[in-house]
Amino acid sequence: MFEFITLNENRDFRRIYRIGKSSVHSLCVVYAVKNRLGVNRVGVTASKKVGNAVKRNRARRVLKAALRDACPNITTGWDFVIVARSRTAVCKSTELIEVLKKQIEALTKPKSNSKPKQKNSDR
Repeated sequence: MFEFITLNENRDFRRIYRIGKSSVHSLCVVYAVKNRLGVNRVGVTASKKVGNAVKRNRARRVLKAALRDACPNITTGWDFVIVARSRTAVCKSTELIEVLKKQIEALTKPKSNSKPKQKNSDR
């Protein structure tokens, strides 16, 4: 199961927004940055654009439920901020699972630094 610590501090959210990589979808936006703690930390947020308090809370609940099922084998040492969009409040967590899987895998997979080999052209 995907174990994580909840982010609560505003400075952590701002740091992740500033230096983190992002992945955008119509249901949610995921920001990710490596940490040196050896554990995953997650913050889930929804702005007033999502709707009233009931809709914002539902959007956060749906995102957290989908997150638990989306990535059970994710590597540790990452900070994530997941931002709800207006469509998040009306969708099911099962719809979000695949979206979150793709976004998190795209953000956390190691980048290959190998450059393609250049052909030597003899003139």
